[in-house]
Amino acid sequence: MYPINVKITKIIKETPSTRTFVFDRSFDEAVPGQFVMVWIHGVDEIPMGLSSNNSITVQKVGDATEKLFNLNEGDSLGIRGPFGNGFTLPGKDEKILLIAGGVGTVPIVSLANHAASEGVYITTILGARNADELLFVDELTSCGELHITTDDGSAHRCGFVTDVLVETDISSFDRIYTCGPEMMMKCIFGILEKENVLEKTEFSLHRYFKCGIGVCGACCIDKKGLRVCRDGPVFNGLELVDSELGKYMRGPSGNKKDF
Repeated sequence: MYPINVKITKIIKETPSTRTFVFDRSFDEAVPGQFVMVWIHGVDEIPMGLSSNNSITVQKVGDATEKLFNLNEGDSLGIRGPFGNGFTLPGKDEKILLIAGGVGTVPIVSLANHAASEGVYITTILGARNADELLFVDELTSCGELHITTDDGSAHRCGFVTDVLVETDISSFDRIYTCGPEMMMKCIFGILEKENVLEKTEFSLHRYFKCGIGVCGACCIDKKGLRVCRDGPVFNGLELVDSELGKYMRGPSGNKKDF
């Protein structure tokens, strides 16, 4: 699939390190949790989660995202996708728990907005390093019950999303969804595995992508060899039992990198 050229129509500074880029093409076929390959002209093509059907929300972490942050309204990007498996959409009468950390809030807010539009009962646990880095607080508040934690205690509860999770009646939820730093998700995985509820949990993973369509194998995860770009990025918790989750990932050359 060739990239579609899109024009940036609006840039929103969400946090000191994160911006939302709205463009003039809506990917209405996208399911919350899917991703697109974003071509920053002359630099690189990188995977990005959709925060809405016509926007990506990006944290500046490398050369490509630094170049992206230098673009202005009216500039263009190349977009391929959407790709991958998104979240299983909840039914109208279901009760769901969302757990998000940092820039992992991007696919979670997309799911929250969809679920809220269907009348789903939503509880969200949102974490960030500090108050300034909290993402989409207003949107998540409008979608349902919201619990906030910050590592340094600069907003709401001092601590981690897992501190709230262990105090939550997990059995009362029909589905649980999470995305965020992998060590956060590893801790969540351990709690949910102990509670024997992995079958109703979905994890959105991040790995290094080259093609985005399952051909190159760069994003395969041990031990099952599942491809994050094609079989994921959203996985049922049972698929991640005895996997590399929270242990290591691979860089561009295929070398293992510890978290």
